[in-house]
Amino acid sequence: MAEDTLPPDLIDDDDGASVIEDSRAPLIEHLTELRNRLLIVVGVLAVTFVLCFLVSAPLYNLLTLPYVTALEQAGQEDAVLNYFPLELFFAQVKLSFFAALMISFPITAYQLYAFVAPGLYKSERRAILPFLFAMPVLFILGIALVHQMILPLVLDFALGIENRAEEGAQASYNLFVKVGDYLNLAVSLMIGFGFAFQLPVVLMLLGQAGLIDDKFLVKNRRYAIVLIFLVAAFLTPPDPMSQIALGGTILLLYEIAIWGVRWTQRKKAA
Repeated sequence: MAEDTLPPDLIDDDDGASVIEDSRAPLIEHLTELRNRLLIVVGVLAVTFVLCFLVSAPLYNLLTLPYVTALEQAGQEDAVLNYFPLELFFAQVKLSFFAALMISFPITAYQLYAFVAPGLYKSERRAILPFLFAMPVLFILGIALVHQMILPLVLDFALGIENRAEEGAQASYNLFVKVGDYLNLAVSLMIGFGFAFQLPVVLMLLGQAGLIDDKFLVKNRRYAIVLIFLVAAFLTPPDPMSQIALGGTILLLYEIAIWGVRWTQRKKAA
């Protein structure tokens, strides 16, 4: 009689204990899988970092190619990068870590997808896969754009200011560039443009999920423009050329995303 009056969760029942144990089992399995996938990501990142550090000197030479080219076009034959003790070493470490993150990004994205994929429907997995492949490709395109176009424009802008300052001046001006400062400039631009190139993917995923549509993006374009240039100012160094270049690129990607969302809606309705 006393046992019948007790709440169900206080009754010592073998079936109740088995239910609790069964509910614990999936949680432990998920945590174990998450740990294993994090170990894979960290392991790949560590190995990639070591390999990148072994070739950090050629990587840095490749990174400084726009700087050397800009100086040659400005008529300055000697391209000098100044550095303090150990600054070059730490710059190589930072560059190696950035390169390792970039190279291991596809594996990181796949591990994230593989962790959440069991909880998705088959149609949802098929819908996400193209974007999973597009993300690293777009990130690399953003980095390539910085190296081939944006970074030379920023350097030409800086050298142009120097040349205008020397006109009619009794003192001479030389562009003083440190190893660490140049690396921070280049990496900041590459990260900013790499993430900016993810905008179409993010908006198309939101559109496919039904959270936004092309009309919403068109209606809120004016607010998006303000937000875009605020983000550009936050992600880039404090020179107007970098901010305008990134802001203009994100705005172009926003317009491309509108057409992409419209296309996914038509495909979904068909």
